[in-house]
Amino acid sequence: MTVKAQMARFVLVGAVNTATYYGCYLLLLHVLPYLAAHALAFALSMTGSFFLTSYVTYRTRPTWRKFLLFPLTNAANFAVTTGGVYLLVDVAGFSSRYAPPLAAAAAIPVTFALSRTIMLRPDTPPKPAERVG
Repeated sequence: MTVKAQMARFVLVGAVNTATYYGCYLLLLHVLPYLAAHALAFALSMTGSFFLTSYVTYRTRPTWRKFLLFPLTNAANFAVTTGGVYLLVDVAGFSSRYAPPLAAAAAIPVTFALSRTIMLRPDTPPKPAERVG
């Protein structure tokens, strides 16, 4: 599969993940306070996103190692979007209303590159080549 196809699938999985988060959040609001609903919905959607990213985006086998590293993609997304919002609003003079979607769009390539590194990296290092002689 080409990198372009992986990127398209990555964006699709991101849209599904966002909808999953929001749907779970709205459902959980009926039984939990909003911060608890947010945290649980976030954890559920991130778990679902991991499996979708593994199977749909990169067509790779999920492993515990990848699962434990996967939250780094969310941390990177948060850092890039937060920095982007700051730069757009405070430095470039954009409206704070429109800066977040622009910053989120800018974070897609960074998050994609990090998730690709995590998901496609072998779980065990290759064995050194045996020396002949």
